[in-house]
Amino acid sequence: MTAGPITTDWEKARAAARAVPSLPPVARDLADALGHALAEPLTALTDLPPFDTSAMDGWAVAGPGPWRLNGGGVLAGGQPEPLRPGTAVPIATGARLPEGADAVLRREDGEDEAGSGLLLDRSACPGPTTQCRDMAPTRDVAPGRDIRPRGQECRAGDPLIPAGTSVTPTVLGLAAAAGYDRLTVHRRPRVDLLVLGDELLGTGLPRDGRIRDALGPLLPAWLSGQGADVAGRPLLPDDFGPLYEAVRDSAADVVVTMGSTAAGPVDFLHDALRAVGARLLVDSVAVRPGHPMLLAELPPGADGRARHLVGLPGNPLAAVAGAVTLAVPLLRSLGGHVDAGPLDAVCAAALPGHPRDTRLLPVRRTAPAVAPLPFDGPAMLRGLALADGLAVVPPGGAEAGAVVEILDVPRP
Repeated sequence: MTAGPITTDWEKARAAARAVPSLPPVARDLADALGHALAEPLTALTDLPPFDTSAMDGWAVAGPGPWRLNGGGVLAGGQPEPLRPGTAVPIATGARLPEGADAVLRREDGEDEAGSGLLLDRSACPGPTTQCRDMAPTRDVAPGRDIRPRGQECRAGDPLIPAGTSVTPTVLGLAAAAGYDRLTVHRRPRVDLLVLGDELLGTGLPRDGRIRDALGPLLPAWLSGQGADVAGRPLLPDDFGPLYEAVRDSAADVVVTMGSTAAGPVDFLHDALRAVGARLLVDSVAVRPGHPMLLAELPPGADGRARHLVGLPGNPLAAVAGAVTLAVPLLRSLGGHVDAGPLDAVCAAALPGHPRDTRLLPVRRTAPAVAPLPFDGPAMLRGLALADGLAVVPPGGAEAGAVVEILDVPRP
C-alpha cells in the first residue's frame, strides 16, 4: 500500500473523492430510474402538448357568436369532429380542440339559451338574455383564448434536462409526458457498510461499558438518499481477521467503514488495507471533527470493476464530517450526479473555528442567516439532529456577517 500525504487539505480531499469516474450507463424503466442520474440529456420525443387542447371547461367555438350548438361534447382522450364557423361544442379541460375551433368560451361566461340551441357569451352582457342575444353577434371571443397550443411547453427534439441531473419524481413525470418508457442513467453505486467496535451494542440501553451503535441506523438511509444502494451494516469486532476478510471479499463498488481509522491499539484498518494491496488516496484530512478519515483505492473486483473504501472515524459527528467530506462526493461522482454549486449563508453570530484546520459546525437557520448550535463535540449528535446544515468554518473561525458554505446534513 503506497502511503499518501500525512494530512490533506479539506478542499483537496473533497476534490480527490469527486475525481473518481462515473459508473457505466444502464437503461432503466421509469419505475426503476428514481434516484439515478441521467447519463444522457433528456430531449422531448414529442411536442407538448402534442395537439391544441382546451385550458378550461366550457365550449369550443368557431368564429363570432352567438353559436349554434352541436350535439354531444368533447372529453379528454376523444377525437372531435371539425367545427363549422358559427358553431360550438361543449369541451372539457385537456380535451383536444376540434379542427376549425379558434377559442374556448369558459363555462362561467357562456349561457345555453333554452329552446333556441344557441350559445351566448354572457361576459359581454350582464343584462337580460334578450339584450345579450341582440349584442352577441358583435361579440368575438379572442382567437386562442383558453387554448393550450401544440408545442407550448416544448417541441420534439427540444432539450429538457441536462445529463447528470438526478431523477426525481418530477423528472419522471416530465419524461413520461415527453414520451419515454425507459431512461439511460448511471448505475447506482453499491455500498457495503462495516461498523467496527467491540464496544458497540445493536439494541438496548448502554451497559457494562458498552454503548449503542448510532452510525448503523444513521448512515444507510442517508447514503441511499445520495444515490447509493446500501447492502448491509454488520457489526465487526476489533480484530484484524474479520475486517481484512470483509474488505477483501466485498463485491461492492464502495466499502464504508466506521471506526479504526486512527492508530490506536485495536485500529486495524490501515493494516487491512495494506494486506489487500490498497492504495491510499487520502490519509487524514485537515478538518475537525473527523480528521482521521481516509479514502483508498482497492484492488479491482473479480469482474475487473474499480473499488474504493472510505474510512470514517467512529465518533458519530466525526463520522458525519467524514461522510460529507469523502463518502458523499465519491458516491455522487460514481453515480454521475452533477450537483449545484455551493450553498452560502451569512453568519448571524461568530462561528468558532480551529486554529489550523477547517471546522464543520452544526448550524441553524435564523433567516436569512445561520447561527451555531450547542452539543457540537465529535461524539455528539444532539446538535446535528437540530441542524439545518454544517457550516464550513475556515481556520481561526468566522466573524458575524461573514459568508460561509453550508453542507447538507442527513435528512430524508
